[in-house]
Amino acid sequence: MELLQKIKNREATVGVVGLGYVGLPLILEFIEEGFPAIGFDIDPEKVEMLNAGESYIKHIGPDRVKKAVEAGRFRATDDFSQLKEADCILVCVPTPLNKYREPDISYIVKTSETISQYLRKNQLVILESSTFPGTTEEIMRPILERSGLTCHEDFFLAFSPEREDPNNPKYTTKTIPKVVGANHPTSLELAKTLYDQVIVKTVPVSSSQAAEATKLLENIFRSVNIALVNEMKIILDRMGIDVWEVINAAATKPFGFMPFYPGPGLGGHCIPIDPFYLTWKAREFDINTKFIELAGEINTFMPYYVVNKLVDALNEHRKPLKGSRILILGMAYKKDVDDLRESPTLKLMDILYKKGAIVDYNDPFIPELWETRHYKFNNKSVDLTPENLRSYDAVLISTDHSVYNWDEIVEHAQIVIDTRNATQNVKRHREKIYKA
Repeated sequence: MELLQKIKNREATVGVVGLGYVGLPLILEFIEEGFPAIGFDIDPEKVEMLNAGESYIKHIGPDRVKKAVEAGRFRATDDFSQLKEADCILVCVPTPLNKYREPDISYIVKTSETISQYLRKNQLVILESSTFPGTTEEIMRPILERSGLTCHEDFFLAFSPEREDPNNPKYTTKTIPKVVGANHPTSLELAKTLYDQVIVKTVPVSSSQAAEATKLLENIFRSVNIALVNEMKIILDRMGIDVWEVINAAATKPFGFMPFYPGPGLGGHCIPIDPFYLTWKAREFDINTKFIELAGEINTFMPYYVVNKLVDALNEHRKPLKGSRILILGMAYKKDVDDLRESPTLKLMDILYKKGAIVDYNDPFIPELWETRHYKFNNKSVDLTPENLRSYDAVLISTDHSVYNWDEIVEHAQIVIDTRNATQNVKRHREKIYKA
């Protein structure tokens, strides 16, 4: 068929809806493999920056964006009527939870409604956003068919879950195998062939539901195991045993063990959210996901555990938390990125504020905080000078960015609450360090 041949010849125009941490690296891969591409985003500032050859994501260098623009194969736009120019439309929009921990698929619904206005024959639509099994066929398909076109006949539909790991030096968008699922052989062939052009390996599955479930299993696996080591941390701390030493020792076993590491809570766009998409969907089938929900309870408790450890440390120095000046190091959800999505540090800061602490933060990759779905902080990153460090009653390490000099931080801080084992190699002033 014509679309399949256009994909194989790399003449098909690829449109990506949502140019964030998933959509931007994905569209750049297609451009760098010779595909013409159009990026769609509702944020006019992002559109303007991209068309000027600039990047707003730390680990995506501006040179990549500039080359894409200069090659003449890429443009960004907030004009969604241009969707009809795309042969393949990849949807990379957020799928958060609401305040009741229920799926919020409003972004998928709104995007599908927009696409349906401009959908034409022989277009391929692929959803990449993490979601519950059935979203592609049960939610997207009926909306797209409002166009008057028939799915898997007039247009084609598939699901392929994103597997981004920002700033991972070992794996990139291109080198992470891509799962692809569709409920019709033609849709599956088109989607697989498209990703075959840019991804090192594609893994076809029998349906979009299977692909959707694959993404959830991946992140539920991580959530449950992180909950396990977080619970071990709490238990072993009470016993006076260093959980980090235990994990590192267990990791020497060459089979049957995979190390996971504790922290101040879960962050990022997947692990804190995806498990609850399955728990919500499971209720439709009268199933209670006790195991998944228990892991969620443990992980969401961790910021409170960290604050309790901070209170204990301050108490040893005869200081109350209320009125104490606390400096948090690292706002991003993981080290060496500028990604604030679902960062547990936001919850930490919220708890500390509510308990009367005076809170500042330092993060070299996040110069100021912006409004998120749940928080409206207006703090700016403070300078990390010896004088500043000495002025705080406690320094709380929440994200262990590589740029931090832990020896200097411990030397000048009054006390240090370490949630990441970042200070493990610090030799001097270890009496100041409290593991949390």
